[in-house]
Parts: sequence; structure tokens; C-alpha cells
Amino acid sequence: MQADRQTGKVWDTTFNTANYFGCFLQHDLEDPDRGMMFVTYTAHKTKALFFFLLQTEQGDIFKVTLTSDEDMVTEIKMKYLDTIPVASSLCVLRTGFLFVACEFGNHRLYQIAHLGDADDEPEFSSNTPVEEGDTFYFRPREAKNLLMVDELQSLSPIMHCKILDLANEDTPQFYTACGTSARSTLRVLRHGLEVTEMAVSELPGNPNAVWTVRKHGDDKFDAYIVVSFVNATLVLSIGETVEEVADSGFLGTTPTIACSLLGDDALIQVYPEGIRHIRADKRVNEWKSPGKRTITKCAINERQLVISLTGGELVYFEMDQTGQLNEYTERKEMQSDVSCMALGEVPPGEARSRFLAVGLEDNTVRLLSLDPQDCLSPLSLQALPAPAESLNIVELGSKDFRRESSATSDTKERRGVLYLNIGLQNGVLLRSVLDPVTGDLSDTRTRYLGSRPVKLFRMTIQGNQAVLAVSSRAWLSYHYQNRFLLTPLSYETLEYASAFSSDQCPEGIVAIASNTLRILALDKLGTVFNETVTPLRYTPRKFVIHPTIGVMVTIETDHNAYTLEGKIQRKQEMARELLTTAEPTDQDMAKVLASEILRGDLNDVDFGAPKAGPGKWASCVRLVHPVAGKTLWVEDLPQNEAAFSVCLVKFLVRAEEEYFVLVGTAVDLQLNPRQLGGGGRLRTYRFVDDFQKLELMHVTPVDEVPHSIAAFQGRVAVAVGRSLRIYDLGKKKLLRKCESKQIPNMIVDIKTMGSRLYISDVSESVHFVKYKVKENVLSIFADDTFPRYITCSMPLDYNTIAIADKFGNFSVIRLPATVNEDHEDDPSSFWDRGLLNGASQKAESVCNFYLGETITSLQKATLIPGGSESVVYTTLSGRIGAFVPFTSREDQEFFQHLELHLRNEKPPLCGRDHLHYRSYYWPVKGVVDGDLCEQYNALDYAKQKEIAEELDRTPNEVAKKLEDIRNRYAF
Repeated sequence: MQADRQTGKVWDTTFNTANYFGCFLQHDLEDPDRGMMFVTYTAHKTKALFFFLLQTEQGDIFKVTLTSDEDMVTEIKMKYLDTIPVASSLCVLRTGFLFVACEFGNHRLYQIAHLGDADDEPEFSSNTPVEEGDTFYFRPREAKNLLMVDELQSLSPIMHCKILDLANEDTPQFYTACGTSARSTLRVLRHGLEVTEMAVSELPGNPNAVWTVRKHGDDKFDAYIVVSFVNATLVLSIGETVEEVADSGFLGTTPTIACSLLGDDALIQVYPEGIRHIRADKRVNEWKSPGKRTITKCAINERQLVISLTGGELVYFEMDQTGQLNEYTERKEMQSDVSCMALGEVPPGEARSRFLAVGLEDNTVRLLSLDPQDCLSPLSLQALPAPAESLNIVELGSKDFRRESSATSDTKERRGVLYLNIGLQNGVLLRSVLDPVTGDLSDTRTRYLGSRPVKLFRMTIQGNQAVLAVSSRAWLSYHYQNRFLLTPLSYETLEYASAFSSDQCPEGIVAIASNTLRILALDKLGTVFNETVTPLRYTPRKFVIHPTIGVMVTIETDHNAYTLEGKIQRKQEMARELLTTAEPTDQDMAKVLASEILRGDLNDVDFGAPKAGPGKWASCVRLVHPVAGKTLWVEDLPQNEAAFSVCLVKFLVRAEEEYFVLVGTAVDLQLNPRQLGGGGRLRTYRFVDDFQKLELMHVTPVDEVPHSIAAFQGRVAVAVGRSLRIYDLGKKKLLRKCESKQIPNMIVDIKTMGSRLYISDVSESVHFVKYKVKENVLSIFADDTFPRYITCSMPLDYNTIAIADKFGNFSVIRLPATVNEDHEDDPSSFWDRGLLNGASQKAESVCNFYLGETITSLQKATLIPGGSESVVYTTLSGRIGAFVPFTSREDQEFFQHLELHLRNEKPPLCGRDHLHYRSYYWPVKGVVDGDLCEQYNALDYAKQKEIAEELDRTPNEVAKKLEDIRNRYAF
């Protein structure tokens, strides 16, 4: 079946005779003569059902069924099903779900509740006799056959992006303008897992620790939450509600150092003066600390307990087969005070954990053996750059045996890698591989987490062991889809935490923050960002952010669209036209239809915005508080006035420190053929009402579209078509101070640094311009040798600029050291004139790399606390990536050789040569493909070892190198 866009009908090519279906267009406001096109389809076939789902360019879904006689199709039936966002692909699952890969915005999963067989929607048949030119009609309505059950986040398309820490969270946020038309959004992306707050309760004081305890080893869920205060312990029972209990056996008049389930059904509480062993029949055995010495630290698992006394003496206890806790006869005197300790879990089928990790105040961590033959004897030592705050021994990649009922089965498949995690007082997390036989530590990885000391807690994530690290921000180290991930939680600072499991929240976290007890859940594992979404009205083009207040000014523009006032006027015109053209006998029906037109208001987000026709523009200027996610003020521009550029400027002629907002607009712009009916405008706004709204000061007319505006030396540089102008602030309009008409075609981007301007032409790459103050002249002194269709640019330093073009290329060009910015073209030389062959001095290409997607923004940013700067890019398809600089020749040569090996060992699935792909327009130069290098970890071990030997390294060293360069710059 084909779509005849001129007639707006569907042409059935199955038969020799032309049969026509027609459709009522999406919106009453649209041109009735406008054609309609089908953009995607899917087929579903089972033993009982066979049908097609077709979608139009407006989002309407039609169910199409075929009636056949043997191999001949005799009839086609079409029925309107529902309206959903326009998709690039549809897929019907056998389980009764429809996955919609949306063209723009979040992808959706729908449940097919009905197939439309029982509703009263008209069905169109190819056998129905229809006169030529006649059509069938349907009316869009709210969805009733397709029910949305889930969404898959997609940033496509990212129109603009800025990276700033407006929320003062240490790690910067990504402020992205995404989407098109009515589905546009402003999204604030934070690096971290989304946290669901299940419960928050205030406590009678500020607690210092919290634990969860089960009553029996076979229990799936925890029975108690134990909260320790400075001088007391509070025990809460977990059920349908959480409430305090007094018969748990725990001592409530003293602070608790640790508590746990011991054996199958006993509980243990460690407090400064002793140990309390609570049996299942409520019998209590107590061990008191000797003399005036107190217990300072302890480590505990389900069968073992180690405590440290004042002065650094270690006492070891182990549970025997009768459930009795026995003290080991010899004690271990450490050389320094103990700052932290950790025991691993008891592996299934074994009687004890073999290792004890002890952190001492002398900046060391020591591994001690717990085997009966050499109990508490030293095995290995690791020196630290700072004192240890917390230790944790965990087997990542294995099941949590404590919470798995089938822990004894499939033991070999469940074993992972044993790690010793060390949290330091300076906010650094160290992770070392612990040899399960010898106890040696190797392959140490480092990561800076925050400004506070790092505390470590064992968690359970999807049945696997994980570690929660709490600093100024909480981080989760876990195994997901065969990868190790260390991701922060997007939540406020926590002080202490423990794993939590209940009927309502099987895998949660119970934590304390200030004087509150919080129960948290993590749902979207594996994600890099969580987002806060603010809906917008039209497609966002650009935005600027006030540097001190943090409010954001966005401009939104749509072509072929109505403004809010334009929609109302169009409805009134249609109602008047209907009443004036109706026959006298049909006036009553015409009045009913006219009232329906005036009342009708379909949701543009689901049904799409009405098409106004070519040359029609809708635009608005919006003031947003991005952290709070709310709109403070909106101004709709008149119909057919479109905003294309925005800039925040501080003029020198104004003594006070005041920022002005300049918005460049065009009136009655026609794209094809390109012509500007009403000229351009420069609208100047100022902030009023304590930055809650903008006030229009004046409008300056210009003769072309102002595609770019940039602040420059207390004035403003404006791109007016192919002219570059310098404006200053006036009382009634902006005052033109200087102009250059030497740019070949049209200026699309302006960047400034010092007295230089970097001017991007729509098709002739970058021009380097010097502003000479004394002569008041803009002089082009250098340009690029290649024609590039620039989409965005960013100066890296005074002589270097990074650029991206619309074909997906990223490049860095640099001025040679011999360039003279005061150079002037000789007017007597024919070949030295700027307009013919450009500037006489040329920039050199430093880097070329074909990315494959159109880059929409470039920014130099530091993505992690304590990290280094990188060039962050965003693309039209929603990708966020970074180009990171090499700091040494050794690193550059290492990754270049690794890339060379992976081109041979890991060819693309489709068989295309990697080097040819990355050199699609220009030969790749000065860039190593980091995405390809990271495929090293996905190779089998034999290939990894072979490549590592070629590089004179071990596989672990190569993996560590990859992890280090990522952690140095990005997430």
C-alpha cells in the first residue's frame, strides 16, 4: 500500500482497479487539502490472527486485515485503532505488547488491551463502492485500545546542552534541551542511580549507626532494624508497619557497635563494655571486656566475631557446632590502634571465612589468617596514602548466600572475584583483588568519591553481593549484566546504611541522614543518568544561564506551527466559515459543529501539534528555574516571528553589574525558496521582579536573520546574515558600532576570546577575526583550508578551536606559530583579496574524526570532582560523549597500539573496515577510538592475553589502564 501525499488518500495497489481510502486529517485546524503519509508498519501473525498495524505521519495507528481466496487477496479492511507518538519502528510482541521506537523522545511500551473489534469505530473496506474524490472519515480520540505500561528514556534529539553545577552537588549536571514540537522537554541529567524513597521517619535524636537483622537464617526478610545512638539503642520490628519493640533481647541502655544474626537462629550485639549473645529461646550469654578496657571496633559474620580492645589488642571468637561462641585462646597485639576491621562471608560448605582485614592508624591494612593452624598470623600488608576509615571484603559477581535459599547448589557458577575494598579518610576508595588461597593483594584500583571519609556497607542487588560506599555522596559498586559498575546515588548525603529486605521492598537500603531514618529502593540499575523533566511548548533552539542567579532563558521555535493565539483565531475563522457556508436547512447542525470546533482541544503531546503550513512560525521566550524544574515566565512572540539566537550580555556602558538578554528573531521567514519578508529583530530584555520575569526594553530591526549572538568586550557581536556587527546598548535600540561583510555565505556561530572572534560560516568553516580597537575594524587574518558545514564550535585556547559539522565530523584546527594577527591583505594584489580565496593565512588541521552523528553542542567541562577537563559533545540522536586529551606520549602510543590490535581482533558486526569508517570524509588524525578500545574487556581471555603480550603488559594492566583513563575524566 502506498500513500498519495497529494490527494491525502491511501492507494491500494493490490488490485488493477484503483480503490481509495481517505482519512479525516489529524487536527481540525489543518489544511484539509494537505496529504497524508504512512511512515511505519508492523505485521503480527499467529495461528488465529494475522493483521498489520500502520502508522501515519501524524501518529494515527490503523489496524489492517486482509481477506484472501487461496493466494489472491480479495478485500482489505482498515480501522482506526489509537493515536500514539510518531515512531521510526513498531514491534508487536507475542505476549500482547507493542513496542514503539519513537522518532523523537522517549520510546514506549504499550499493552494491547483491545484490537478494536468490539468498538463502534467505522471500518473501511476496499470493496465499498466510492466515487472518485470521496473519502471516509474518522475522528481521533483518547487512547483506549493501547495502554502505556513503560517508557524507555531517550534524549533524541539534543538541541543544546550546558554542563554546570547549579545545584551545588560537587558533580556537575547536564542541562539539555531535547525533543521536537509539543514533546519537547528541558531535562536536567544527574550522574547517578535514581533512588525511590519508600519511607522517611524522624528519630528522637541523631543516630550514629543502623543495622537490619533477621531472626532465622532461612528467613527471606529482615525482622528488626537496630538504631544506635550515643547512649542508647533503639530496636524496631519490621512488618506491615515499623514500630519499636522491647522484647528483642538487645540491650537498649548502651550504644551498639555492631549486631548480626549468628548461626541459624541466634542474635549477637557488640557494645563498648562487652558482647551479648542472644539465643533463640531468649537465653543470653554475656562476655565483658577485661578491666577498664573497652571494645573500639569489631568485624562480624554469621559464624565469626573479631573485636579490638583499647590499645590495639584483637580478640577472636568462633561459633562451634552447638551454637556456642568460643574465644580463641591467644590474642593478637597490633603495632598501632585499630581504625577498622572486616570479615568476609562464610562460603557455602565451609566453617569459616579465612581472612581478617585490619586497618591501623599507621596507614596500613594487614591481612590476617583465621585458619586454626595459624590463627591471627599475618599474610600480607598494603600501605595506604591516608588512614583507613572502613574495610569490606566482598565477592562481586557472586550470589548473596545469606539471602539465597539455594546457596548450596550451583556453587561453582555463583563464585565471583574476591575484593578488599578500602575506604580512606580523604574520600578515596581503593579496590584490591584478594587471592582466596594466599591472601595476597593485587591489582589495586583507585577512585575519588567525595570530601568525607568513605564508609563501606555490604548490600544485595538482584541477588548479587554489592558494596555501598558513603562519602559526601553515596556510591554503589555492583555487578550488572556481566560488568562491574561504580555509580553514585542521586540522593542527599547519608551517614550510615545497611541492606534492607521486606515484603514490600525485597532489596532496599535502610539509612540514616541527620535525625531521620530512611528506607530507599533502587529500580533502574545500569543507568548512567537520572533526569528531571520540565515540559516545553515548542522545539527548544538555544538557552543561556545566568552565571550568579542560575535562572535559564530558553528560546523555542517551531516551523509549520500555530501560536496559542493563532490556534484560537484559526478556530474562530473555521467556525465562522462553517456557519456562513451552511445551507439554511443545515444551520442547526452547523452550529453544533462550530461549537465542537471551538471547544475541541486535542492534547498536542499525544496527538501532535497541528500543521499551520509552510512559512508559519510559532515561538516563545521562557524563563526557567532549572534546579526547581519550574517555569517562571513565558512570552509568546507574534505569529510568524521566530527566535533563532539568544545571549546574555553585560554592557560596559551600564555602570551597575546588570545582565541583559538579547534574542534574535526573524519575521515571515520562508525556507524554500529562502526569503525574509519582514526582516530580522534584536529584542533586548532585562531581568525584573527579583529575576522572576523579563521586561522588553526595545526592539532593533536588522535586514537579515540574526543566527548567532555573543558577548564581546562589554558589547555584543551579532551575526546578521553574512555580516558581522558589533552593537552597544542604546536607550531606544542597539547602536551599531562596527561591521564586516567579508564572510562568504552566512554566519551560524560566533565564539569570542580576548580580542579575537571565531566566526563559523554555514559552509566555509571557521574564520579568525581580530577586532582592532583604534581603527574600529574587524579584520579576518586567517581561515581554514577545508570547506566545512559547521554546526557548533568551541575555542580550546587562543589559537585552537574544536569544530563539528553537519555530516558528523569532529575536527580541531590550530593557527601556526607563524601567523600574524595584525596582518592586512594587500589591496593591490588580486590573489590576496579575502572574498576570492579567503584569508592569506591558513589554520592547520590537528585532529579529524568521523563520529557518524551530527554534533549539536561542544563544551569544555570537568565531569567528576578532582577530574581533568575534557571536550564533551552531544548529538542529534541523543548521544553524550567526550573527547579526552592524552597527558603523555606513553599513553597516546599505548592506546594507539591497542586500537590497532582491536581493529583486527574485534571487527564490526557488519564487516565494515573500522579505519575506513572513522575516515569517512577526512583521514582520521590525532584521535584514538575509545569506544573500540573498551571492547577489549569483551574479548575472551585468550585474545586479551595475546593482545596484552603484544603490548608487553598483562590483561589486568590493560584493563586497569582503560579504567584509569575513564575515571580520570568521566563516569
